[in-house]
Amino acid sequence: MDKLFTPFQAGAIALDNRVVMAPLTRNRATNQVPNDLMVEYYRQRAKPSTGMGLIITEATPISPMAHGYLDTPGIYTPEQVAAWKKVTDAVHAEGGKIVVQLWHVGRISHSSLLPGGAAPVSSTSKAANSKTYIAGGFAPTSAPRALTVEEIAATVQDYRHAARCAIEAGFDGVEIHAANGYLIEQFLRDSCNDRSDAYGGSIENRVRFLREVAQAIVAEIGAGRTGIRLSPITPANDIGQDSNAQALFAAVAGVLAPMKLAYVHVVEGATGGPRDLSDQGITFDFAALRAAFDGVAWMVNNGYDRAMAIAAVDSGAADLVAFGKPAISNPDLTRRLRENAPLNPVDPAKLYGGSGPEGYTDYPTLG
Repeated sequence: MDKLFTPFQAGAIALDNRVVMAPLTRNRATNQVPNDLMVEYYRQRAKPSTGMGLIITEATPISPMAHGYLDTPGIYTPEQVAAWKKVTDAVHAEGGKIVVQLWHVGRISHSSLLPGGAAPVSSTSKAANSKTYIAGGFAPTSAPRALTVEEIAATVQDYRHAARCAIEAGFDGVEIHAANGYLIEQFLRDSCNDRSDAYGGSIENRVRFLREVAQAIVAEIGAGRTGIRLSPITPANDIGQDSNAQALFAAVAGVLAPMKLAYVHVVEGATGGPRDLSDQGITFDFAALRAAFDGVAWMVNNGYDRAMAIAAVDSGAADLVAFGKPAISNPDLTRRLRENAPLNPVDPAKLYGGSGPEGYTDYPTLG
């Protein structure tokens, strides 16, 4: 049997196979609370014999100020915890494993989505040339303000609190969203971070916020239940390339590798786009980054098909492979990959929003 379909231990999380459902924003929550349709959506993808060895939830805001898209579910109130508990109970009843992706969007937000119409917060006051999803459709993001040092410390505690809420909700662990141009990456990259205090300037300073977030979460729930997502060269959300991405992420590894996290989830290339950006003069040595995380489970993502995924795991280039759109349209993705069966196409018109099963829970399984 191809290794892709064999069990694997990611930190404290025992997986029945190495096929992972990537975090996928669907904008289906009700007043920022998971609903019964979401319970069914995740349940469908949880059977280890046909579905994912690990489900990573849609990106989930850690606080009211962390929201940036309409109808995304939070993980910081008792009501949200109780609703997520229905999801995790359903997944576990099917024999699956599920972690929640902890999210703060930073400047990729809109004042209409934030308490009192507040401005988004970031490492910077520079606005992103980007759009977000609000009532009425996509709109330009609002201009942010830079977090104070005291607010940074409070945000770290928001991450800690959300991690504790995740465990109370029955999740097997959490994934720190440090990718795709959101808040943590707004601190990491010098293309965005223009601070002159202890959180800006040098690489060491720009990595500080991520280090403090990871330390707080690990202290709260344990390294074996904590994963992280990184995207060293993606241009998502107008983040811009760092002036020395290789050195920056070597420093990230230097901070995180000793923690022995459950896994590192890496987006290769541009999120949802080209894997190879060398024609734009952008290169990155992902193998060197993996070597720096010696002994930590390595999850890869971005445009993998069946042959690529099997080859990556069989060769040892990866331990786990995360699939995005195929996991949306194929609740029995693992079975289809194992049997080399055709995949359902995804309906792009129904990726975001909606209140019914269409394009969400109505994709057929084999047979």
